[in-house]
Amino acid sequence: MSSETSDTLDEAMVRSSGLDTLLRDLTDRAVQEVPGAAACSITVRRAGRLLTLAGSDGLPSGLDQRQYENGSGPCVDAAETGEEQYAPDLAAETRWPSYARYALSTGVRCALAVPLALEGVTGAAVNFYGERADALGTSRDAARTFTARAANAIDVALRIERHHQSAADVRLALLSRSVIDQAVGMVMARERIDARTAMDRLRRASQKRNVKLRDLCGQLVAQVAAADSRGRK
Repeated sequence: MSSETSDTLDEAMVRSSGLDTLLRDLTDRAVQEVPGAAACSITVRRAGRLLTLAGSDGLPSGLDQRQYENGSGPCVDAAETGEEQYAPDLAAETRWPSYARYALSTGVRCALAVPLALEGVTGAAVNFYGERADALGTSRDAARTFTARAANAIDVALRIERHHQSAADVRLALLSRSVIDQAVGMVMARERIDARTAMDRLRRASQKRNVKLRDLCGQLVAQVAAADSRGRK
């Protein structure tokens, strides 16, 4: 891949407002950079199942989903085995007959799935689709190079996403702790009991009502605040 292509991939990552935007940009760029590719998609395992995170413009609907449903196909096998899968002519393909028939009905004649190595992810692939038999035969090296370069960009984006999620979790935990502390203080003042006893009462009420402790405390704080507001009127 040329240095110009590497630069534009980095620029795409910087421009992107999130992982989804980055992935869409990468798949569109793959079609431009890999000769014979009419469409491209990215498969990643999340929560125990394979998903298409992004697809280029022109990707036939259901092309990857049909593979996930069948549990077989080039992108499924590449993601699960870590081995590249190439079907030069789906009209003559015998490994995935049901999928091959579906792909041909969408106008896809050949498929190449390159395993995608991502940090902390088991099972991923970049999928290239061609409209002519063996359209990707001479482009496999270009597809591998693009996939390797894309992996670096996706890893960075995933780390940023995980960091943002972690920060959001911390903020939520702090807010929850603050609300619970306020509720404990209110129960202590109203019942004239210590903090441990107040917390035990709140936990029992939470279990009895089948409501999360955080939500129960939030309701209590809101009720007291509303009562105080009415009292000042």
